[in-house]
Amino acid sequence: MATRNSEEKRYYSISQVADMTGLEPYVLRYWEKEFSVLKPKKNKGGTRLYTSRDIELINRINHLRTKEKLTIAGARSKLMMKGRSEDKAELASRAKAKRLISQIKVDLQEMLDFFS
Repeated sequence: MATRNSEEKRYYSISQVADMTGLEPYVLRYWEKEFSVLKPKKNKGGTRLYTSRDIELINRINHLRTKEKLTIAGARSKLMMKGRSEDKAELASRAKAKRLISQIKVDLQEMLDFFS
């Protein structure tokens, strides 16, 4: 099992993040322009490198857009304002659970590919 330090150092490609979150890559690129807090690193070739923190943020944005039915501007405002700590904790917990489930899916797919 991976240690927390190795998880923090791991980077994900845009296609992996798209698979993990159920979003299209063009949506992730668009959200980068719309949400200043979403800034994945890029390598020398320009490939986006997402961290677990980026994925949690993407899941929060997706929740605000789909579950709370907020516009881009509304989601941006809600991310920026200091809301109730219960809401933040709940969103963070959901985002973390989704990230973990998504990582399990990616790991299982890698194992299936390995044994195929």
